Amino acid sequence: MLGSIIGDTIGSIYEFANIKTKHFELCQDGMVYTDDSILTFATAQWILQGGDVACHYLRYSDKYPCPMGGYGPSYERWVNRSLSAGHPQPPYNSCGNGSAMRVSPVGWACDAVADVLAMAQQSAVCTHNHPEGIKGAQATALAILLARQGVKPEMIKKEIEARFGYDLSLTVDEIRQRYSWDGLDGEMNGGTCQGSVPQAIVCALEATDFEDAIRNAVSIGGDSDTIACITGGIAEPLFGIPRSLAEWAVAKLPADLAAVLSEFQGRYGHNVVG
Repeated sequence: MLGSIIGDTIGSIYEFANIKTKHFELCQDGMVYTDDSILTFATAQWILQGGDVACHYLRYSDKYPCPMGGYGPSYERWVNRSLSAGHPQPPYNSCGNGSAMRVSPVGWACDAVADVLAMAQQSAVCTHNHPEGIKGAQATALAILLARQGVKPEMIKKEIEARFGYDLSLTVDEIRQRYSWDGLDGEMNGGTCQGSVPQAIVCALEATDFEDAIRNAVSIGGDSDTIACITGGIAEPLFGIPRSLAEWAVAKLPADLAAVLSEFQGRYGHNVVG
């Protein structure tokens, strides 16, 4: 889970100012957690406390209404309608990558493939009930589970390709040349699951360590904070997070979010090294 928060934080300043290089200062004062992290914490709170996951998303969105970068417009309209009605409104058939960015706690809370797929779907469908929105959440959560279980990156790649039909054949260097907010070769919206989750997974699986994974994710451009959030969630169990980087990111969190992180890690584990 913490890997997602770190990826989101580092990617925060590049979401609307893409860079196409891995050579940048990793930890900067202007980097802050965004809506991606807030909703990841909401997912963790749901896992810790139970109840209706949609209510947790609403509560966190209401408590943190103006994060850096803002919420997606369709999600924000769903929040406003739901808060006005006093209860969650029906989902809006979204295939946006919001379902994948917030799912990493599921990958830590489940130990069986069937369970992680079911819980990832449950976390998605209250808003992102489009098949691609569900698929993006499931693929991300499953990659985290497999990495936790010690499955090698090449085998994770094969499993994700076979199960979800994602094309993970391009290298990060190839993606970087062809990718933008308009997706790969301008043929798909980079804010959708199908237009960003495969690329985020490649950035994690091709990396040499956690830092390299985040640099991969930022360097391809597009929805940088969300791609790095997804990548970071997968890279944490693959490589472990350097302690100095973990401490830097946690220090940026308000006390209530840091407390949720601590409780979740205490119950489900994490991978901080060095």
